Amino acid sequence: MIKLIGILIVAVGFGFRLNTLLVVMAAGVVTGLVSGMSFNEVMTQFGQVFIDNRYMSLPIILSLPVIGLLERHGLKERAEVLIKKAKGATAGKVLMSYLLIRELSASLGLNIGGHPQTVRPLVAPMAEGAAAAKHGELPEKLQDDIKAHAAASENVGWFFGEDIFIATGAILLMKGFYDSVGMHVSVWDMALWGIPTAVSAFFLSWWRFRMMDKRIQKAMAKKEISKIA
Repeated sequence: MIKLIGILIVAVGFGFRLNTLLVVMAAGVVTGLVSGMSFNEVMTQFGQVFIDNRYMSLPIILSLPVIGLLERHGLKERAEVLIKKAKGATAGKVLMSYLLIRELSASLGLNIGGHPQTVRPLVAPMAEGAAAAKHGELPEKLQDDIKAHAAASENVGWFFGEDIFIATGAILLMKGFYDSVGMHVSVWDMALWGIPTAVSAFFLSWWRFRMMDKRIQKAMAKKEISKIA
């Protein structure tokens, strides 16, 4: 039971919003120590896992300079200008459209998004631009709210969408775990049962984005009333 202390550390760390990387590393070190491993053995495991998986981070690392150059030359501003021309667009509708595209593409095994590649330079600015075109300049708190929901649209779309594709890492990881404990579950069954979960996540996100639009509208209306008063 004491070996599960890593879960408690992660929960407490995330609850206090501490640095994610430090929380996860602390949980790993403590779990290793209470499991009877020496500190050197824990560090060796960290290094081995990093070496084995270092190629997984290359697409992100290589894309960052490109995204940085595009942002420097006005990518975010152009995205905001473009969405402001779309009549009837709201922050919630923009994020809902991205979520739909992200979830469908992930279910087909296509990774066309990501926080550094699309959310930061395109999705969040477009959502903020849609809200600004409708209500005027937003206070910082509402801007942060839109950015948080933009990040959530990426996480929800990718996480629940990829569980429908049988050749994705999550499905194969679960398949390997079930086989190791003697439970033989087909990858097709896991993908099939991932569909209702993905659909539920989609409609729950739709409701959250709709509530966000209402919060923005209410806050900006209150701001206008206070100006008149």
